[in-house]
Amino acid sequence: MTESAEARLKRMAMRSWRRGTKEMDLVLGPWADAHLAGLDEGRLAVYDRLLAENDQDLMAWILGQGQPPQEIAPLLAEIAAFARARLVPRG
Repeated sequence: MTESAEARLKRMAMRSWRRGTKEMDLVLGPWADAHLAGLDEGRLAVYDRLLAENDQDLMAWILGQGQPPQEIAPLLAEIAAFARARLVPRG
C-alpha cells in the first residue's frame, strides 16, 4: 500500500517531534512545523533519509563533531542554523 502525501507529512512531523532524545525533538520538531509542508519531493526524500539517522549521530553532526553523509549535509546545515537562531540567546 502506498502512503498518501498527507499521511507522509503527518508521519514525518510525528517522527520529528518524537525522536528518542529531547534535544533532537527541540531541533527537528520546530523546523518540521515551519518547513515540512513547503518542501518539494526531492527535499522530502532527503528529510525522510535524515529522519532514519540516530539521534546521537545527528546531534554530533549538528554540533560539528563529525561529518554527516553528503546526501543530507546541506539540509542538516539548514536545520542547524534554524535551531541556533531559535535556541541560542543573543547578547
